Amino acid sequence: MADNYWAIKPGLNNVGSYQVSGAPWAESVATSTSPGSVTFPGVTRWVLVRNLDSSDSVKVGFSSNGVKNGVGTNYFMLGPGTETPVMEVKVSEIWFTSTANTPNISIVAGITKIAPLSCSGSAGTSWSGSAGVG
Repeated sequence: MADNYWAIKPGLNNVGSYQVSGAPWAESVATSTSPGSVTFPGVTRWVLVRNLDSSDSVKVGFSSNGVKNGVGTNYFMLGPGTETPVMEVKVSEIWFTSTANTPNISIVAGITKIAPLSCSGSAGTSWSGSAGVG
């Protein structure tokens, strides 16, 4: 048997990667009526999104197609001055678009040691073609 057979590396299905606290990460961004995104430095353990605007809503989703105005149907609305509960999701990016002006949103997340998801990466695949995503 190979040496260090017990040394399990971080990965999407590695339970230990989600049992430990995530590294803190935060960013505030302005939205627009075109889809925008925030890419995390690793796969998230949890995410919280807050709409800082007092009058406009924001669409939040997990792919560009999911939040496109007039096209996307895979999103949730975040009303003025509201925030999501802590969402325990493993994603490498969050997509958003505004319904009118350019409200600011804040995103706080716990980041695992898992490399970001990508179409060519070893950690997994992009969720963009998945049912319910976009």
